[in-house]
Amino acid sequence: MKLLTNLRVYAGRWVAIAQGRVVAVNLNAEEARIAAQLTRPKEKPQVFLVTELASLTFPDIIADVQHALPSGARVWLVGGAIRDALLNRRVQDLDFAVDGDALAAARAVADALGAAFYPLDAERDVGRVIVARADSRFTLDFARLRGPDLHADLAARDFTLNALAVDLADPETLLDPLNGESDLRLKVIRSCAPTAIADDPLRGVRAVRLAAQLNCRLDKDTRAEIRAQASALAKISPERRRDEFIKCLGGARPAASLRALEMLGLLEHLVPELSALKGVTQPPPHTLDVWEHTLATVSHLDAVLTILAPRHDVDAASELTLGLVSVQLGRHRQALHHHLQKILSGERPARWLLMLAALLHDVGKPGARSVEAGGRIRFLNHENTGADITARRLTRLHFSSDEVKRAQTIVAHHMRPRQLSSTGEAVSRRAIYRFFRATGEAGVDIVLLSLADFLAKDSAGAPPQEEWAHHLAVCAQLLTAYFEQPEETVRPPALITGDDLIAEFNLEAGPRVGQLLEAVREAQAAGEIPDRAAALDYARRHLADK
Repeated sequence: MKLLTNLRVYAGRWVAIAQGRVVAVNLNAEEARIAAQLTRPKEKPQVFLVTELASLTFPDIIADVQHALPSGARVWLVGGAIRDALLNRRVQDLDFAVDGDALAAARAVADALGAAFYPLDAERDVGRVIVARADSRFTLDFARLRGPDLHADLAARDFTLNALAVDLADPETLLDPLNGESDLRLKVIRSCAPTAIADDPLRGVRAVRLAAQLNCRLDKDTRAEIRAQASALAKISPERRRDEFIKCLGGARPAASLRALEMLGLLEHLVPELSALKGVTQPPPHTLDVWEHTLATVSHLDAVLTILAPRHDVDAASELTLGLVSVQLGRHRQALHHHLQKILSGERPARWLLMLAALLHDVGKPGARSVEAGGRIRFLNHENTGADITARRLTRLHFSSDEVKRAQTIVAHHMRPRQLSSTGEAVSRRAIYRFFRATGEAGVDIVLLSLADFLAKDSAGAPPQEEWAHHLAVCAQLLTAYFEQPEETVRPPALITGDDLIAEFNLEAGPRVGQLLEAVREAQAAGEIPDRAAALDYARRHLADK
């Protein structure tokens, strides 16, 4: 359905649309539907509320760019920044289309604003400017027009709601040749052209991400195009597949995005190992197969991270299960935020990698599944099998070695917090030390994943509250040790060195010295060694026992 009418004049009212035309307008949906049926009895009009979109208000950086450009330069702000401005969303990433030398325009802006500049794609004449200000950081990308004019440039873009432009010489006028604003109001993601997905099959993944981010639906024809081009994802470079997919996981409603990717046939070309999870049954207390449990884990993890975000969500915390998370772990909000926002590689924060590890945490179960004589289902060593699969998949998607190692560690040790809490007792200092010795920084991610994994066992509702409360208490112990008591139980400062041991006990340098130092450090973390003299005495007794 292509709208022949701009819907802006109907803002705040319900409209019925048939054959691309507004056939009825009213203040409520039912009356609009009845009026449309009276005038078009043989048709089935669609009824929509025309939402109140904000006027085009941009950050001050736009005016700064306008003044910094060379005289006579023709430059338009295009794409997502306009979409987000219409939705009254924060705008920080801005794309500019330039009629002429885009790299020269970018350099001129960078020089005028005292900002960083670098060629993003010199061959295609694309430059990037990074503007850092006291309270904001803006990324400004300048690209030469794709085609002979602005209309051709916009028509070559992915979706109509991204095919919007504003001339910097007239920033109050919206240029919308493909009715993108109407699609934005209707919450529809529609391809700019019938060949848009075939031209770049990765746009299908982007469509799913935008649908989740903007709470939109995919146009029927666009959906069909995405499904038809799914297999062509294999021709896309690993880096581009990696970047678009990880943004899906790091964005809004990641579980819904995953289900959409799977239904459209895209997921099997991104992470083919996940197909084997479907239909793999699990023993009680699990009520879901491995695939549905995995989606539930991703969904619960998103909820846990939301409840522990820097800004306390009172409504979410009112629900008992998540409310307990807020009570037990809320003191670590800021520390968790800094941990999850840390950039591991490129522009990918730790939070995104955690979501990917959650998606892969049980990927080893299909290959590890066994059924004992009495019918008991087991997944022996699935965590290590899954860690190996995770490392191979991330390597094929060209994640950095640090990211591969971190995700591999998360998957390999994802069961440890639950193993610690299953005893029903508080966790000892020695156990806390051993946990973080094995996991390092990834230990924080593992604690968060364990909460989501616990909640995803049973689809019926809330977990057993006593068991849940104890698991939360153990997770709180681990996070408190890591963030507030690192020198006591996580990374105690060395009281003695290898040279001390060699000199004191006439030892030769070698593995034995390292093993003895580690034994001393573990005892120190356990609270058994307070000072250097006690450390040497412990080493003496340890050597005598051997």
